[in-house]
Amino acid sequence: MPAKRQSNDRNTTKWRKKEKRGESAVMNPDIEDAVVRSALSEAWKEKTSYSHGGVELDCDPFRHCRIQNFIHSQGFAQNLRDELLQLSFHNKSNDLYKFKQSEDLKRRKEHHISQMRSLIFVQFRSWLAEVLGVDLEPTVDISCAKYEHTDVLLCHDDELEGRRVAFILYLVPSWDLSDGGTLDLYSTDEHYQPVNIAKSLLPSWNTLMFFEVSPVSFHQENVLFEWVNETYMDPLYQAQVQQEFEANSEIRLPNFLQEEKFKQVSEALRLAEVQWERRGPPNKRCYAHAELQSLPACLKECWDLLSSEPFFLLLSNLTGLSLHYLAVGDEENESDSQGDESDAEKEERNNQEGQGTSSAASSNEKQDKGPPMCVGELRRWAHGNYTLLHDSVEREFALDLLLHLGCKGWKAEFGGFTSYIAHDEDEELLTVYPEDNSMALVYRDKETLRFVKHINHSSADQKDAAFYDFSFTYYE
Repeated sequence: MPAKRQSNDRNTTKWRKKEKRGESAVMNPDIEDAVVRSALSEAWKEKTSYSHGGVELDCDPFRHCRIQNFIHSQGFAQNLRDELLQLSFHNKSNDLYKFKQSEDLKRRKEHHISQMRSLIFVQFRSWLAEVLGVDLEPTVDISCAKYEHTDVLLCHDDELEGRRVAFILYLVPSWDLSDGGTLDLYSTDEHYQPVNIAKSLLPSWNTLMFFEVSPVSFHQENVLFEWVNETYMDPLYQAQVQQEFEANSEIRLPNFLQEEKFKQVSEALRLAEVQWERRGPPNKRCYAHAELQSLPACLKECWDLLSSEPFFLLLSNLTGLSLHYLAVGDEENESDSQGDESDAEKEERNNQEGQGTSSAASSNEKQDKGPPMCVGELRRWAHGNYTLLHDSVEREFALDLLLHLGCKGWKAEFGGFTSYIAHDEDEELLTVYPEDNSMALVYRDKETLRFVKHINHSSADQKDAAFYDFSFTYYE
């Protein structure tokens, strides 16, 4: 009898094991609801908060989403945790972190781990792509980290080439703030450097957190396609442009803005609400530039585009310059060629263009060099306007951008063109003539100077006696 009873116990155990092995990983059905998906996607796109049931999206200090009860079956989540704890963990320790980490879970064959892997790789990735409105590559990095007493992961970013989203699934016991281990989200300054902890999230059982990690946010990248001629967004064409630019240090890109955007901007430039202020002194310059606060929405969007981080990346791909760490190309240390910048040059660089400073660099940039930045202004050119060479003019390596607008029919004899000359020489190296909706890119060194030729009275006979340009200078 005892032997028979023992046999029954073994059969029961086998049945339970089979039942455990048969469990499937399923996401919480609440987050798959079409209404929830749509609302969450819209909130992500518009960078607004959203909360429904166990789903919470917040955009402060950056977009992140918290999903409670991510795995529908609590029993599956517990069995998954048990399998993970049976893995071999390796000590990871350096100046940034101290914890234990498993090997890549892509190769594990345990039932619950493989089921969870399938859930993440297929169901969750598809759901995430729909919510975020982007195409995600099938590559997913997944491992298990175990944090014990005194373990830590200090302030860092998760930026890696190609990475768009980071996620954490917490399988922790009952947790309290005094236990530590909070996920601290930092605010950043204008150089994308962390400043203060803006929000701390306490780990909780079966809760998934995901957030964007690419400095090029999905919304911003879409803006590029809305504004820029699709020809210049083609990687193959970008490579051709880069090859020509590297050979000549300059290039003209005609029809740069999408036709509809070009028309909107051209019309907005003539609106009375734009406030133009005269720039001097007359021994250096004479023209009008727009007050940023007065710009209509369309012009402000164009300004933001030219000073945005995605545009830094686009310029990097078009020129080969190191304006963004994600750019395709060689990573060369050009700090020697950049030379030292005097205080006077720094001041002049900040004042040269008048207004607007933007930076768009990875935190991996060398500290002494600082992140890439730009200065720019929106200018109006008419009879009597000009700029002159002068002793305090900036002299450093830089990329000039000129986007001309409203200059249809403009003739060279009117003036208003930009001349590049060698320092202490009369030889003209390059002339950039105003061309409607054409963007000029010119790379200059410390021995290259520029000025805008005086606009003479001949221009007054034009139907439109003035033209405009967005003038930006970008520094690596």
